[in-house]
Amino acid sequence: MVDALRSLFKARFGEAVQTAAPLEGDGSQRKLFRLTSRQRSVIGASNQDLQENKAFLGFSKHFRRGGLPVPEIYAEDPGGRIYLEEDLGDTTLFEMLSAQRNGGGFSQSVIDMYRQVARILPRFQVEAGKTLNYKLCYPRGSFDKQSMMWDLNYFKYYFLRLSHIPFDEQALENDFRHFVDFLLAAERDFFLYRDFQSRNIMIRDGKPYFIDYQGGRKGALQYDIASLLFDAKADIPFELRDELLRHYLEAVSQAVKISRDEFMKYYPGYVYVRIMQALGAYGLRGFYERKPHFLQSIPYAVRNLEHQLRTTELPVKLPALMQIFKRMVASSALRQFGKASLKLTVRIESFSYHKGMPADDKGHGGGYVFDCRALPNPGQQAEFSRLTGKDKAVIEYLEQQPALERFMKAVCEMVDPAVENYQTRNFTDLMVAFGCTGGQHRSVYCAERLAGHLRAKYHVAVKVRHREQQKEGAAQ
Repeated sequence: MVDALRSLFKARFGEAVQTAAPLEGDGSQRKLFRLTSRQRSVIGASNQDLQENKAFLGFSKHFRRGGLPVPEIYAEDPGGRIYLEEDLGDTTLFEMLSAQRNGGGFSQSVIDMYRQVARILPRFQVEAGKTLNYKLCYPRGSFDKQSMMWDLNYFKYYFLRLSHIPFDEQALENDFRHFVDFLLAAERDFFLYRDFQSRNIMIRDGKPYFIDYQGGRKGALQYDIASLLFDAKADIPFELRDELLRHYLEAVSQAVKISRDEFMKYYPGYVYVRIMQALGAYGLRGFYERKPHFLQSIPYAVRNLEHQLRTTELPVKLPALMQIFKRMVASSALRQFGKASLKLTVRIESFSYHKGMPADDKGHGGGYVFDCRALPNPGQQAEFSRLTGKDKAVIEYLEQQPALERFMKAVCEMVDPAVENYQTRNFTDLMVAFGCTGGQHRSVYCAERLAGHLRAKYHVAVKVRHREQQKEGAAQ
């Protein structure tokens, strides 16, 4: 194999290969080598899967003709099993963001790179997709019903089965059929890159280059941007995902006329199906093939599911599938693979019992509700009636009450162990609510007091909401 690559190199460039260093492979059966001479460095690839080679080589040439940043193909042997391509270096977008990640956030240079990538994606999907020879697609020409069912069953057998998540197989199959029918209703006359994620984007001289599109086929726009933004270990902050999605929609709207409402109707479904496909891959490589580094992505994928369950609702009812997702989100075992360290958010709320207890509509049901009505009530005194628990006079009054200090000590003795436990288990949400009669004085003070305590003691995100005042504040 290496000798054949050396011969192909010599025939193409008229130079002898001095070094042939193997490179870490991707998910396919390709074997990659960096071949260097005195004058140049190229990548040599060997793959016995002729159809996959035809797809990669054909797509690469088509994209290059369209001016897209993909590797140039220098040479290929007549048998179609080996070829030489441009060496784009060693730095992927994932490696770039990992090196520059700061306290869980993204550097400006990484954000700018993601914006570039989001602008380029429609050029693959729309411009190049118009004239692509879809007969080259492998293993199917479109992301159709069969392809979707393959992905869903991949998730079922390689992830659910092997991770021991219980499910009713017939009910789940019924949901799969309904889910696929829903996804197929989206417009699907575009090029679907299929694996558009940070490890398949190379960075050279400050510009992105794209690789590993050989599994591409015709499909919906939503899938690829979902793949990029919900790339598990990239762990893009959710606010940035929303911004990048808007950036992408602006770019794609310049390439083709789309309805944003129609796009967003189907987008959450494609996010789910992409997460499931990725989890199937983690299960196959991690649980079945015993490659532990694949398991490290599972906690991030579970958090992606948790976010979707909190923030989106599909127009199609999938009760069995949603129940499985909730079981996965509640699983401590799934959150603890590898070295993942997901940041905990503690949501603290004050409320009035007259207006009902708050519902945990954003989290997974974990936390506490504390009744402050047994504490001395400053609201009964005229001088405090128009103030709140955030005002200095009310704070000074409450801090003079021994009952208040005993109450807060007991609260901290309960909440602190929960915070510490959730952090070790990679849980990402804890709710604590304080209620009093009017939701203005005691509950507000206690919420602010706990928030200050947690900010000082733990590396957690603290978000405070005073429901009856309709004001929110957040701390990093």
